[in-house]
Amino acid sequence: MNESDFRVEIPCIGETFPRLDVRTTMGTMTLPDHFKGKWFILFSHPGDFTPVCTTEFASFALNHERFRRLECELIGLSVDQVQSHIKWIEWIEEHLEVRIDFPIIADAHGDVSRILGAIHPPTSDATIRAAYIVDPEAVLQTVMYYPKGVGRNIEELLRILQALHVVRRHKVATPANWPSNEIIGEQVLLPPPKDVQGAKERRGRQGCLDWWFCTKRL
Repeated sequence: MNESDFRVEIPCIGETFPRLDVRTTMGTMTLPDHFKGKWFILFSHPGDFTPVCTTEFASFALNHERFRRLECELIGLSVDQVQSHIKWIEWIEEHLEVRIDFPIIADAHGDVSRILGAIHPPTSDATIRAAYIVDPEAVLQTVMYYPKGVGRNIEELLRILQALHVVRRHKVATPANWPSNEIIGEQVLLPPPKDVQGAKERRGRQGCLDWWFCTKRL
């Protein structure tokens, strides 16, 4: 079988997260049911006992409470055995004094990872660094991929999660680098009007550079 025989199916933003029965360091569970009514981030890593992944897991653990304040839980994933995960968790706690208190999926055969499109290229035998942010209705809201040699930015995942809360709560959009945009600072953006009358009503309004570019302070 060659690479052309494989096809990576990447879950799309706006779709329901696929139903998966998984084995984890905290027992078996079914996703997304296990996190029903909550946000969760599923993130994959290339392998246990590797330096970049170790720093990532320590950072996720050290910031776990910040994710929880945003009503979000965490769950890791790699194509390692559950025994490897357990030993790695013990190593992190012993040597780094960081406790991993979220589950890690043991996807030894890669079935879960392939469903999520987390194995690149598809002939590989390890997961890349992927992150999936799922909302309380089990709808996929964000998909991010990183190369193996680049550790991900935990602050960016927290920023995206915070922005998703704001977008949902206030029916607005957030600008680049929000909440520290170079042009409009911490303000948010109003969705463009849907008809000519709406565009006319926007003209000259405070906070509007034009009818399609209007800002708002929360």
